[in-house]
Amino acid sequence: MNSQETSPGPPPLGVAMIGYAFMGKAHSNAWRNVASYFDVPAFERRVLVGRDPEGVAEAAAKYGWAESATDWRAVIARDDIHIVDICAPGFMHAEIAIAALEAGKHVLVEKPLANTLAEAEAMAEAARVARDRGAQSMIGFNYRRVPALALARELITEGRLGTVRHVRAAYLQDWLVDPDSPMTWRLNKETAGSGALGDIASHAIDQVLFLLGEQVTEVSGRLHTFTPQRPGAAGLEDVTVDDAAWATLTLASGAIASVEVSRVATGRKNSLTLEIYGDKGALLFDLEDLNELGFLDATLPVREQGFRRILVNEPEHPYLEAWWPQGHVLGWEHTFTHEIRDFLVAVGTGTQPSPSFEDGLNVQRILAAVEESAAAKSSLIQLTPSAPTTQTATERA
Repeated sequence: MNSQETSPGPPPLGVAMIGYAFMGKAHSNAWRNVASYFDVPAFERRVLVGRDPEGVAEAAAKYGWAESATDWRAVIARDDIHIVDICAPGFMHAEIAIAALEAGKHVLVEKPLANTLAEAEAMAEAARVARDRGAQSMIGFNYRRVPALALARELITEGRLGTVRHVRAAYLQDWLVDPDSPMTWRLNKETAGSGALGDIASHAIDQVLFLLGEQVTEVSGRLHTFTPQRPGAAGLEDVTVDDAAWATLTLASGAIASVEVSRVATGRKNSLTLEIYGDKGALLFDLEDLNELGFLDATLPVREQGFRRILVNEPEHPYLEAWWPQGHVLGWEHTFTHEIRDFLVAVGTGTQPSPSFEDGLNVQRILAAVEESAAAKSSLIQLTPSAPTTQTATERA
């Protein structure tokens, strides 16, 4: 069965997911498991959508979707579809999300929100209008749902770090180290929007905003492409996006954040590290040890200070009450289960899920400013702060 057992009550929400590759697989796993561990509104995994009829049919059967389809417009028009989960490439986000919102569907879309700032602005406006009619929307920054990072946000909000002065965020991968690695849609600006900048800097920047609950006011940045051509169907093809990006962000409080991302960092498979330094304490996080958080309490006497390891596996930690006994670690895939949980709870209660499309737009503005600064040879780009809609872990239902 692809639907959860329900007691008498509202009819189950019909879910359609568009895209079945990397993110589609991760989201499918979350949809399959979420109701087994969390109390969420009843739903059914009704249809998986993709362009290749055979490929999507095979994926639907493998991942537990009731049926498959190739026409996302027809699926969105169906009365039995209430939620649309968009895992398609970035160049498709705006068209699908806006159409789904206008059709009255609740929408979850993978990051980054869109390929361009104009598309992101249109999506945020569509979300605002749809919200007034009861249709909710959320962008999938899944690392907000890492329990250790949700705990870090709580500690910062509680003032345990005092005044945060600066943040270091680095997201490093190495899957493009080999110059003979073939061209993909991720290396073409028309389909990907940008390279490491949109792909992984969006995560790092969102973490800065999420952890500190602040807005960015100034940006300087640099982009670089180390391998300008790669083998493709037509021979050597031009790579039109960045391999790596660097940015310095000034926040409204005066704190400074440095962001470094790369897809050519030899030996780094999926390394997101965060360092947050305040006048009363500091935090360290490494995605490769995602169940751990390093915490230094600088209010202790100097002779007692030092980073201590918090194993984030206690029932009192964010999301952990649903899982295993203490010390039994969680994995990367659980972040998507937590994401779907939060989205469904928000839909069920009629409240705005977090992060919103407006939050995604804030990130998109920063990404665009990094590109603008890089093109202008590191000139400073001024940004106007806007009110964040981020909820803390303790504000979730």
